[in-house]
Amino acid sequence: MRAAVLDTNPGELEIQDISIDNPGANEVLVRVAAAGLCHSDLHFMEGKYPCPTPTVLGHESAGVVEAVGAGVHYLKRGDHVISCLSAYCGSCEYCLTGRLYSCDNRSAIDRPSGSPPRLSRKAGDDYQKVEQFFRLSSFAELILVHEHALAKIDSEMPLDRAALIGCAVTTGLGAVFNTARIEPGSTVAVIGCGGIGLNAIQGARIAGAARIIAVDIHTAKLGMAREFGATDVVDASQMDAVATVIELTKGGVEYSFEAIGLKKAAEQAFAMLRPGGAATVIGMIPVGQKIEVPGDALLGDRRMQGSNMGSNRFRVDMPRYVDLYMQGRLKLDELVSARIKLDDVNDGFKAMKRGEIARSVIVF
Repeated sequence: MRAAVLDTNPGELEIQDISIDNPGANEVLVRVAAAGLCHSDLHFMEGKYPCPTPTVLGHESAGVVEAVGAGVHYLKRGDHVISCLSAYCGSCEYCLTGRLYSCDNRSAIDRPSGSPPRLSRKAGDDYQKVEQFFRLSSFAELILVHEHALAKIDSEMPLDRAALIGCAVTTGLGAVFNTARIEPGSTVAVIGCGGIGLNAIQGARIAGAARIIAVDIHTAKLGMAREFGATDVVDASQMDAVATVIELTKGGVEYSFEAIGLKKAAEQAFAMLRPGGAATVIGMIPVGQKIEVPGDALLGDRRMQGSNMGSNRFRVDMPRYVDLYMQGRLKLDELVSARIKLDDVNDGFKAMKRGEIARSVIVF
């Protein structure tokens, strides 16, 4: 099969032919219909986060089950599914207390030691193991994963939009619904209006926030933010974002969300809180960087917290997000800026870096 392989970290992706094994016990083979390009993938391509290589990148995908291995009862051939990097063991303390996204025993869903790899490629007269990115590797025509990495969805759901639920939607909406748990009538600021930020904005809209302030440096993204539910926009390239948000709200917001992965933006999210407010950092701040906040500001009962994949329970959350889309309450069509081929994946990431798009989706 064809797949986008990262041979060096940092590096660009190369389209290669690789081999995929048959499903073993508790494994599912899925033909990928669509895969979204996420900023998280770009972090690894740029070397801001380490990963073993060679690896097939990609983690935001949807497709159709081709085959299942022994012991799989949740899925069958022909089922439509969304992948999720919050694959879980189901037996550790985190899983048993409903925090699957923090599972600390994910190695339990890997193949036993000594088993053939799920992915491999020809290397001379032999075969070389190809690593699975977050146990998924969605930039490929097929994925072979443990059943605990998949959620079954309604077959009427368009798969190119369902793919976005695999990360951007679940992360953005989940940060609002599950991590911050914002209240109706509250004031909200979202810094960064890419795929995840736009979903945080529409999550705040669905949750009933009275005022939603979008912050970005790209005019086009601020326009999209209004479409997704922002009541106010702040062009951070033209004005002081923190001062403007505080002025607009007469003292600061109750909830703020950082959706870029920048130290400065996380500090701004905290600085624009009113007393008692909570800042949720969604973005992946590069390894080694530290966030600084004024100590005295904590006396105002302000809080800063992280959010891992929207604190999801993805087998429950993802079908619900599908329902919201089918009801016309969740915007996904507008989130797809471009549909591209696998061969165009590097160009898609270059467009992401230029800040031109919300989401590019590879359609197989």
